[in-house]
Amino acid sequence: MYTFLLYTHSWLRWIILALAIVNIVKSYSGWKGAKPYDKGAKGLGAAFVGTMDLNLLIGLALYFVYSPFAFNAFGSGANVMKTANLRYWAVEHIFVMIAAIALAHIGKAKAKKITDNAKKYKTQFIFFTIALILMLSRIPWHEAGRLFRF
Repeated sequence: MYTFLLYTHSWLRWIILALAIVNIVKSYSGWKGAKPYDKGAKGLGAAFVGTMDLNLLIGLALYFVYSPFAFNAFGSGANVMKTANLRYWAVEHIFVMIAAIALAHIGKAKAKKITDNAKKYKTQFIFFTIALILMLSRIPWHEAGRLFRF
């Protein structure tokens, strides 16, 4: 189960990153091009945030139930902050990703309440871009090569 969840969590990352980029580009072009906020923009935003939520649930299952990294981190007590690898998995990855998801949700919710299309797109652009930057900063790129070997 651990391997399945880990691979699913890892592969969803690429879908999330693609959705983030598509949303950011669409939001920027909608904002600068004064385009109407259509069903496509709404659906893309919902897909982005929803896929992030799904990956969060899988990540939480890994974190609290299946991951040996989390078990090692929890078992090491105060030493977790002194060990870079344990600190990354026990603290940095999860908290930065939760912050990114929260920002994406906030951006989506704020945009939903705005009536002006340009402001709606601008709000999504800003929040989704910050969320993407946060995600990119804490994706375990050093693990990606290992996950692609079958």
